[in-house]
Amino acid sequence: MLGGGHLDLFSPFTPSLPNNHNTTSVWQDLISVSHRRGRGDGDKGRLCCFPKDPLGDVETWSESVDKVLSCKAGQIAFREFLKSEYSEENILFWLACEEYKKIKTVPEMISSANRIYSEFVQTEAPRQINIDCGTRENITKNISQPSLTSFDTAQKLIYSLMARDCYPRFLKSDIYQGLLRRTDSR
Repeated sequence: MLGGGHLDLFSPFTPSLPNNHNTTSVWQDLISVSHRRGRGDGDKGRLCCFPKDPLGDVETWSESVDKVLSCKAGQIAFREFLKSEYSEENILFWLACEEYKKIKTVPEMISSANRIYSEFVQTEAPRQINIDCGTRENITKNISQPSLTSFDTAQKLIYSLMARDCYPRFLKSDIYQGLLRRTDSR
C-alpha cells in the first residue's frame, strides 16, 4: 500500500487502495510518500515506482486517454474517477490484459487467462465488464486453450468505452481539475 516499502498499485485482482480512502487523501498520500522517499537532491519528489514526480504529467493527460493510461499516476487518478462512477472494472480489466500480454509461459498464461475470465468476463463475474454477448461467448468457447490474443477484442471494446465515454468526463471531473490546480500552484 501507500505507506509500505513497495507500491502494488495495479494488481488487477486486489484493490490497490483501501475502500475508505477518498480521492483527496489518495493524492495527499502520493505526494507525502513522494517527498519522504526522496533519496537526494535529484530524486526529491519521486516515488519508488515513479521515475519522476508522479504529478508532473497531469497537464498532458488532457491530450489523450493514452497519455493517462501510459502513466502510473494517470492510471491511479483515472481508476479513482472510474471507481466514483462504479465502473472501476474497466481499467482493472484493461490493465490485467496489458499484463497478460507480457506472459512468457503456457502454464502462467492458462492460469492468468482463467483468473481474468472468472474475474471480468464470465456472466455474473464479480467485476463483470460490459461487452457484447458475441465477444463474451467467443472468449468462453476458447478459454480452455487461451492464447496471448484471447482478450484482445474485449480489451479493445473496453478501451473504446473508456476513451469515448469515461475519459471526457474524467477531464471535467473534480479529481482531474483538482490535480491540475495542484500542479499549477507548485
